Amino acid sequence: MATADKGKHLFTIPIPPLNQHPGGAIVATEPAPQVYLLTFTSPPDNRLTTASCTALLDALDMVEFGGYKPGVVITTSGIDKFYSNGLDLEHAIATEGFMPDKLYKLFLRLLTYPMPTIALMPGHAFAGGMMLAMHHDYRVMSPTRGWACINELDFGVPLKPAMSSIFRLKAAPAVYRQLVLEAHRFPGPEALAAGLVDRLGGLAEALALVRDKKLAGKARTGIYGLLKAEMYRESVALLARAGYDEGERAEKERIAREDKRRAEGERRVEELKRSGVEKAKL
Repeated sequence: MATADKGKHLFTIPIPPLNQHPGGAIVATEPAPQVYLLTFTSPPDNRLTTASCTALLDALDMVEFGGYKPGVVITTSGIDKFYSNGLDLEHAIATEGFMPDKLYKLFLRLLTYPMPTIALMPGHAFAGGMMLAMHHDYRVMSPTRGWACINELDFGVPLKPAMSSIFRLKAAPAVYRQLVLEAHRFPGPEALAAGLVDRLGGLAEALALVRDKKLAGKARTGIYGLLKAEMYRESVALLARAGYDEGERAEKERIAREDKRRAEGERRVEELKRSGVEKAKL
């Protein structure tokens, strides 16, 4: 796997400490003309929290509104083992407005960003970390380290509508099933074959993708973000505050229906037992 120089330093956005997270930084460099590399480091595993989401949003604003020429944004991790290990669930649950005002705001910003975006994944991208990568336009993954995985099934947390939507839009149906209903862990070569990533490698391969597809000039006309907003209108609607509120209402209704279904099923089984139906002895 080829290596590449990260280029000149542009700016640094701090990630403040938060609870058990010691904090870190996002360092912006320019490894090629009009290619802006945002390297985020938030030990131990780049969890998505209020602090890290805010810093990423600030870094994206700096690239767009900080006087830099339109080009390409690449996000990557300064922690080799992880791109991102997903949400800090305890923080996400305890922090009012975290989902719509921080996490979904970041996903929406990336999904409709007015420049091409690439997630460069040097290691694991689990759950929310994989969602973060999927909201980029392209993905480059290490061929030898890390898995791409949606493992909510394993810890019993249902996917919310906006979280599921991006995989429905960007993954083939069979791959979507593997991700969501099997919690399958895709290593790099398998993720490439499944269409979840576009190339294998590191920064050099990401820069080659930029060159091959002439991505640095795609934002020149100013409509790149608008094209994406129309292309992914389902996710755009679900990530907006109104979509989030509707999704929460619908989820509560689904949970209530499931609770009712289970209670009715248990009552029916008790009736069957009283009527003489016997279970086979094991």
